[in-house]
Amino acid sequence: MSTARERTAPRSVTRRPARRPTAPAPAPARHADRGSLWPYVLIAPAVLGMLYLLLYPLARAVVISFQDFRLRQLILGDAEFVGLRNYRTLLADPRFWEAVRRTFVFMAVSVVAIMIISTLVALMIERLGRIGRTAVLSSLVLVWAVPVVAATTVFQWLFHSEFGIVNEALTGLGFHSFESYPWFAHGGTAFTIVVVLIVWQSVPFAAITLYSALTTVPGELYESARIDGAGATRIFRSVTFPLLRPLFMLVLSLEVIWTFKAFVQIWVMTRGGPGDATTILPVYAVQTALANQRYDLGSAASMVTVLLMGGVLVLYFRQLFRQEGEHL
Repeated sequence: MSTARERTAPRSVTRRPARRPTAPAPAPARHADRGSLWPYVLIAPAVLGMLYLLLYPLARAVVISFQDFRLRQLILGDAEFVGLRNYRTLLADPRFWEAVRRTFVFMAVSVVAIMIISTLVALMIERLGRIGRTAVLSSLVLVWAVPVVAATTVFQWLFHSEFGIVNEALTGLGFHSFESYPWFAHGGTAFTIVVVLIVWQSVPFAAITLYSALTTVPGELYESARIDGAGATRIFRSVTFPLLRPLFMLVLSLEVIWTFKAFVQIWVMTRGGPGDATTILPVYAVQTALANQRYDLGSAASMVTVLLMGGVLVLYFRQLFRQEGEHL
């Protein structure tokens, strides 16, 4: 039996807080499975299109270079494989080796001129004020935007023997020997005009790229070099160029590719003439394929061009990586 105190003592009731209904935990977000094929399906059309447009012509040219492929085979499609016969015929042609020599001369002259002029233009832009910098950059972009065929046609008009502005200006300055001077009838002048055209078209890209790189060089380095008494040439050689060497090398390699495969400008302007004065390897390949319907020899010449350009770039990058390793 409970006592009176126990009967009269109030009972302490501990009330637990009411348990609120908990919302169901949100389902974890479903991330794309790493092994899902859906991303690859989305990019497959673009990749397949790129492979078809880039690799198929190259593979087709490689196959044709090992076949007896002329006009008859182009129509009937019964080309016969002849192994390395086309390459032996090509390498035995003195005109081919003259085109190789002219290609490397053309490439060397054009690339050296492009790199020197582009570097000077980039350095000039860096030192200009806002208005001058905007004007020069706008001019470079406009030149860069001119289509290749349009620019080549303009150069043809400029150097026209009867109506060209160049002859008119030189004659007005007292150089009467340039009256009705046929620029494209002489091999040396035609070659020079083609080089000037290629340089004029290539400088905007290289100059804008180099100027963009120059803006990343810290100004404190220039200030320290000037305090030490270094001049402009020494600053560029000891500060600017070492910092921007990779980009300089990249621009140089791109210009090598650009000049090595220059075809449209020469074909529109001179068709490789006069004689063979402006015939470089791409022009030689097209002349061989179209003029003689020797598509097999033209394809072989194209493959040799690709191999030579690839060899030049491989040697160049090996030297670049070797220098980079020495500096590390």
